[in-house]
This record gives sequence, C-alpha cells and structure tokens, in this order.
Amino acid sequence: MIKFNIVKKALACVLSLLFLFFLGCSKLTRENYDKLEMGMDYKKVVEILGEADQCDGALGMKNCTWGTDTKCINVKFVNDKVILFSGKGL
Repeated sequence: MIKFNIVKKALACVLSLLFLFFLGCSKLTRENYDKLEMGMDYKKVVEILGEADQCDGALGMKNCTWGTDTKCINVKFVNDKVILFSGKGL
C-alpha cells in the first residue's frame, strides 16, 4: 500500500510538471506579437507563432487565428504576405 501511494504521488508530480511546462510554452506572447511585421511571409509567422488554430481563405486571401477568444493573435494575409495583424489578451 505504501509503494502505491509513493507511485501515485510521483505520478501526480510528473503530471503537474508537464502541465506547467506546456502552459509556459505558449507562443501567444506580447514578445512574439511584437516580432510580426507587415509583408512578412506566412512561413515566417508560423515559425514565430506555430501552426494556426484556424485559417480561412479564398482568392489569395487568408485569415488565420492563433489562440482563443480571450487570448489570441489574428493575422490577415494576401498572397501569403501579412497585410494586417492584431492581438487580444496578450
């Protein structure tokens, strides 16, 4: 029974550390937002922010969002070049 409790506590510690690690690895930061520039390629934006959570596009235009309603970065592209970007909750 004692070994089970030790394993249970160790597993809880490992899971907590993993949660904190992934929570701290968010690329949705003010620092990364400040790296974005008009005319930047889509590939470069993905290098900075990671893959977008959502992208919609048509006729050479694309609107991509990283994050959620409370904390997000939205970037609009024409021919894979940034024409407008905004952030919320950063």
